[in-house]
Order: sequence, then C-alpha cells, then structure tokens
Amino acid sequence: MKLLTPVIAALSLSVPAWAEAPMDVADLEIIPGWETPQGTYMAGIKITLADGWKTYWRAPGDAGIPPLFQWIGSENIASASFHWPTPEVFDTNGMRTIGYHDSVVIPVEFQSLDDGPLRIKGRVDIGVCDNICVPVALDFDSTVLQSGGPNPMIAGALIDQPMTADRAEVTDVHCDFEIKGDTIEMTAHVNVPAVGANEWIIVEAPQAWVSESDTSRNGDTLSAKVDIVPMVKGFALDRSAIRLTVLGDQRAVDIRGCAG
Repeated sequence: MKLLTPVIAALSLSVPAWAEAPMDVADLEIIPGWETPQGTYMAGIKITLADGWKTYWRAPGDAGIPPLFQWIGSENIASASFHWPTPEVFDTNGMRTIGYHDSVVIPVEFQSLDDGPLRIKGRVDIGVCDNICVPVALDFDSTVLQSGGPNPMIAGALIDQPMTADRAEVTDVHCDFEIKGDTIEMTAHVNVPAVGANEWIIVEAPQAWVSESDTSRNGDTLSAKVDIVPMVKGFALDRSAIRLTVLGDQRAVDIRGCAG
C-alpha cells in the first residue's frame, strides 16, 4: 500500500522515545467480582502506576501504544469483553494521547465454559509514560469462584464508562466516504448535545489505521474527518463495526456503527 510507508515514518517521528522500564513503575491485580444476571462473570483488572506515570486507552492516539492482552493459560473461559472507563486526553510532545494516570480499573466480563472456578491467567503489554516512555509486560494469574457480590471498584469503573448514544440523546449518526488511492477519507456527522469544552471524536475501525480526527461543531452537529488506511489485503470496511467515541470536558459518548 502506497501510503503505509509514509504513515509509519510519520509515526516513528512523533512518538516519544522508549527506554528501559524502571522497577515498580506498574503493577497489576485481578479484582474478583460477581455473576451478572446474564450468567457472565464480571471481574476487574487494576493497573496501578508509579506517581506521575500514565498508560494508554484501547485507542491511544497517534503517539500512544494500545494495550495488548493475551489469555494464555486461562481455564474455563470462552470469551472476555472489556468495559473501558472514560479516559483522559494528554499532551505528549505536542500530540494528543488518550489514557489514564496513577491507576485504572478495567472491568472485564467473562463468559465461562461451565459453572466451575475461572483461572484468569495471561499477560498484558502496555506502554507507560512520564518524562520517558517505556514498554511494560505484566503477568497475571488468579483463580476466582463465580460467586460473590458487586465490588465497589469494579462497579465504579462501570459507571465511569462513556454514555450510550441513546442516553446521550444522539439523534443521528451518518458518515460520508471517499476513496483516494489506498486511503479512505471518512467524515462522521453526529447530532449530539454538547459534551463540554475540547470536544473530540475518536474513530476506530477494525483492521485499519485511523488518523487523529479533525473535529468541529456546527450547531447541534459534531463532525470529524479522518483517514482510514487498511492494514490487511482484501480490506472491506464494515460500517457497522466503526466505533466513535465523543470526548469532552463534561462527559463522553460511545457510538457503535456509522451508516453512509
């Protein structure tokens, strides 16, 4: 793909310098939870950072590194779904990155194979930053029973998720697409009440690199323009799989799908 090389080159110039991780910069704990009414098990992954350090959200911005979870060695787990709490926006070398500072609890909803205990085992690779940025690998291994009551840390993180489109009174979402060579230019238009100062739409698309958006508001409509660069051959954009997150100083909104 013609644009992939310049995209990667641009990223290599913009991201912070990576160094060797100092001791005890990050720690991970599995927080036991409860069985949900749907029959799944809600647990929490708590990442605690050294003072002043931050780590990244699932869509970290052009200068960030997304967390990568592996569940090797887990037992009695069919699937895992993340419920990400609302992140913050940081300035990193003049570029915006998205993540969390000091600590974060990420609720994870597990579908089990049977009613027995769950072994939650694996590893997560994350990037953490202060004055320098370092890669960190955190191993975890915990066995939990599918019982117990709601944990306040997990419950608080669930409450802190972005609002759904319905709850945020989003009345219309549509996207315009234009193919230019190997790039898809997309402009999203979201009819949503103001979410506070510094409004910004983050766009995610499976199997593709998505640029930072140019976001602007005209009355009730918030618009965001991005470039989408496929990362696999035979790429077909699934509009229902596009995910928009509207961030502002007062609240955040999670929008699934963007029809043409």
